[in-house]
Amino acid sequence: MSPDLSAVLLALFFSGCSGALFLELLLQRAVRTDSLAPPRMHMEIVVDAPLQHVWDYASNVERQPEWMHEMKRVEMLTPGPIAIGSRGRATVRIFGISTTDDVVITRLEPPHTFGIRHEGKFTGEGLLEFSAVGVQKTLIRWMEYLRPPLLPMIAGFLQRPILHRIFQSDLRHLKKILEVR
Repeated sequence: MSPDLSAVLLALFFSGCSGALFLELLLQRAVRTDSLAPPRMHMEIVVDAPLQHVWDYASNVERQPEWMHEMKRVEMLTPGPIAIGSRGRATVRIFGISTTDDVVITRLEPPHTFGIRHEGKFTGEGLLEFSAVGVQKTLIRWMEYLRPPLLPMIAGFLQRPILHRIFQSDLRHLKKILEVR
């Protein structure tokens, strides 16, 4: 690291709010110009169960609190079967704080893809992809991108390792449930 860059980073660190705002703007610009990847989380797991069985359970919105530790309650706001555009609301507890997560189904391609857009205090996207690995196993890939309401880039990068561990734990819990059934 050059002495000039070190001095700038130290000045930002000690300058408090204005430094945080400046850093936020730098991170936003870097993401916008593709010189820095956004703080997306990528998790995956292989489940010893057939694709259709995994899809039927994991894509059932009302059952998601059974395997997502941070989701405490969920309800569908749009009547009828789930489709693209269906809306739901979940009560989520993240970092010890309860919040409401309004979501919209953005992709629904049974039995392979389930996507949502978060429209609550934390905005972003989530995507679950399911693919058969032979006859009896299923690979689940989960991408999640959550933007906190304050300093979304800084907070996004800070929360990423913690949320990644939480979401990977959710997948392990899902695997355990599905492999017992």
